[in-house]
Amino acid sequence: MEESDNLFPGVRIVLVETSHPGNIGGAARAMKNMGLTELVLVNPCDFPSDKALYRAVSAEDLLGSARVVTTLDDAIGDVGLVIGTSARDRRIPWPMLTPHECGVKVNQHAIKNAGVAILFGPESRGLKNEDLHRCQFHVNIPTGKAYTSLNLAMAVQVICYEILKAKLDQATATHHAPSHEDSNWDLPFADATAMEHFYVHLERTLTDIKFHDPEVPKQLMTRLRRLFNRIRPDQMEISILRGILSAVDRLGDKKTSK
Repeated sequence: MEESDNLFPGVRIVLVETSHPGNIGGAARAMKNMGLTELVLVNPCDFPSDKALYRAVSAEDLLGSARVVTTLDDAIGDVGLVIGTSARDRRIPWPMLTPHECGVKVNQHAIKNAGVAILFGPESRGLKNEDLHRCQFHVNIPTGKAYTSLNLAMAVQVICYEILKAKLDQATATHHAPSHEDSNWDLPFADATAMEHFYVHLERTLTDIKFHDPEVPKQLMTRLRRLFNRIRPDQMEISILRGILSAVDRLGDKKTSK
């Protein structure tokens, strides 16, 4: 594979607050093995680092082109599909993917060239709940019960392998269930920034009309995030939803002014 060979433009691996630079290098090597080249690092503890270069072996170019950002918003704000890796059961279940399903989902979405981000959390604790709430899907890598801890670079290798395998399988696939992720959908999905603006607007409006109490949230916004992340509105749909909220806001303003 040539250094410039990127089989998955717009598909990025996002490592959040990685503590050991060797894992960054190992992840870069795993990515390059499978034809992915877009690496984003959110607040890495130690980077650039000679340890990362040593573990990267022949993927030093990925480290050189890696984008280092300070917030998750900077890493995912412009993409249409965000998938978070999670090894834990959650109080509120989220739409889950197997690694195989993740690979298929990434390839289906990449057809639209709308951008995909796959998030991996810190080695010691994984992604925070607020990070996982930014994702449309979670993916879990099954392990044996005797030892469930998976090295970060190994986890990246598994997911990247499934992405490449799904792409290769597309050549022989004869059918997949029709959905609005197909290439004939008329508009791109709303990206992560647009969705986050919608959630802020939604929470503000629900608070104003006394439907939501931020002091006693009772998981309302988490469940609404799960609902809309599962639906995955396109750009026009999210614009319509924001318009409805604005109309409710104006109605409230009129009642207040009387």
